[in-house]
Amino acid sequence: MIHIPKSEYSRRRKALMAQMEPNSIAILPAAAVAIRNRDVEHVYRQDSDFQYLSGFPEPQAVLVLMPGRVHGEYILFCRERNAERELWDGLRAGQEGAIRDFGADDAFPITDIDDILPGLIEGRDRVYSAMGSNPEFDRHLMEWINVIRSKANLGAQPPNEFVALDHLLHDMRLYKSAAEVKVMREAARISAQAHVRAMQACRAGLHEFSLEAELDYEFRKGGAKMPAYGSIVAAGRNSCILHYQQNDALLKDGDMVLIDAGCEIDCYASDITRTFPVSGKYSAEQKAIYELVLASQEAAFAEIAPNKHWNQAHEATVRVITAGLVKLGLLRGDVDELIASEAYKAFYMHRAGHWLGMDVHDVGEYKVGGEWRVLEVGMALTVEPGIYIAPDNQNVAKKWRGIGVRIEDDVVVTKTGCEILTNGVPKTVAEIEALMAAARTQAA
Repeated sequence: MIHIPKSEYSRRRKALMAQMEPNSIAILPAAAVAIRNRDVEHVYRQDSDFQYLSGFPEPQAVLVLMPGRVHGEYILFCRERNAERELWDGLRAGQEGAIRDFGADDAFPITDIDDILPGLIEGRDRVYSAMGSNPEFDRHLMEWINVIRSKANLGAQPPNEFVALDHLLHDMRLYKSAAEVKVMREAARISAQAHVRAMQACRAGLHEFSLEAELDYEFRKGGAKMPAYGSIVAAGRNSCILHYQQNDALLKDGDMVLIDAGCEIDCYASDITRTFPVSGKYSAEQKAIYELVLASQEAAFAEIAPNKHWNQAHEATVRVITAGLVKLGLLRGDVDELIASEAYKAFYMHRAGHWLGMDVHDVGEYKVGGEWRVLEVGMALTVEPGIYIAPDNQNVAKKWRGIGVRIEDDVVVTKTGCEILTNGVPKTVAEIEALMAAARTQAA
């Protein structure tokens, strides 16, 4: 399994500390354990920012960075080894493991944080933290600050400035290193195999969840612990619901299935959408809409390169889709006027993509100083145009109603354009029909 190397975490911490003001401290908590119901927990998933800086997979931990500290700049508070708890819940790194395996310069029991952390904060001018994203931790932080303030008459020096860590950290996360791209390629490869498997398994009479099961099987078989987000398997008119998640309807001949799903490897997401016919053969109307969405996606790829701005890819999809809808008779009027009035939004109501990384909708500003962000090498994003013709849309002929198509791939900006990470899933009408036909022949 491909992982981010330890040296990369160290490099990230150093890069962040190099941007911090002198005599400052950064404090970041691990994700809390989420309760599913009563005493059952959700599968644990580390906070992305915490993971990005530490690679430490456990809950009940706090990461501290102190640039220039003589005794070591990276401190980790974490759970102690505990034979009884480890019998129930699995092995813990403990303080020795935090230093040996996760590169901490110093490690302390999390139970001692109230005694130790105020002393580390004291005398530092500025505190960087993820303010507002974890209210409970914010309260703890203020309690530690107040401990220092209560001793001010004894000469203790509380910090006088609090800064949101997000601004520095999220800008770093926007630029993917070679190691990150390698992990994202692996997530994309496994997800692509899952989509292929779902296409091969598709038959009328199955349910949406039957295909979701095929996806989950391939994710786990490939080594992914979990999907990167709730998988969407939407058949027929359900494909016009953008964030559909019931996944329990019957698959019927004549309908299409829209699958939007991807797995996560080492906390890095993939995100793929394909739309294909239950019967293995697109109808004339389905094919017309599908090929229009595909053409708009190709136009978007051509607009993803260094020095092009974020919105150019979206604008390209809007132009292709609007012109195509006019040609098919679904919109009427002048293309430029229809774009200006946003008439296309009745059929294409979302943007062409989003940043991708440790979060499926990854961090990073889309605009800088009020202007669309200029793309640079290492930025990763999705390209996912779509057309959705509502089942009750009385403005179009009945034959078009209930058709929903989205095609989504993951790309990384390169020096010359972009690398498509998710090419492992067939995408043209001919390729998809051939794959499904071959699967049915084999099954027969």
